[in-house]
Amino acid sequence: MNAGWVVNALLSAVLAGITAVLAKVGLAGVSADLATLIRTAFVLMFMFLVYVFLHGAPRGFALGARAYWFLAASAAAAALSWLFYYRAIQNGPVAGVSAIDRSSLIFAALAAALFLGERLTPRMVAGALLVVVGVLLMTLRGR
Repeated sequence: MNAGWVVNALLSAVLAGITAVLAKVGLAGVSADLATLIRTAFVLMFMFLVYVFLHGAPRGFALGARAYWFLAASAAAAALSWLFYYRAIQNGPVAGVSAIDRSSLIFAALAAALFLGERLTPRMVAGALLVVVGVLLMTLRGR
C-alpha cells in the first residue's frame, strides 16, 4: 500500500494549523474579505512558482471542459470556505474555529459516499461521531 497520501495529509494538517495562527495575526485591523483576497493572490503566485519549479513553464492548459468545470466549482467552494473561515477566526478562538472547520471531513465523507460511491464503514461512522464529540468538547464553554 502506498502511504504517500498519509504523509501528504499529515503535512496538510500541520500546515493548516499553522496557517490559522498566522492568519489570525494577519487579520488584526484588516477586513476579513480583503485578507482573503490578498491571501488568495499569494496562493496563486506561490502555486505558480511551485508548478514552474516542479514541471517547468506551462505549455498550455489543455484540460477537458468537465475538468475545468469541476476545478472552477472546487475553487468557488474553497474561496467561500476561506472567506467564512477568515471571518470566523477574526472574532473567534482559533482552536474552536479550526475544530469546527475540520469537521469538514464528515461532509467530505458523506459527499464522497453520495457522489463517488465510496463506502461509509461502521468504523468511519464511529470516527465521525468522535469528531462531533471532539468539536463539541473544543467549542462548548465549560461550566
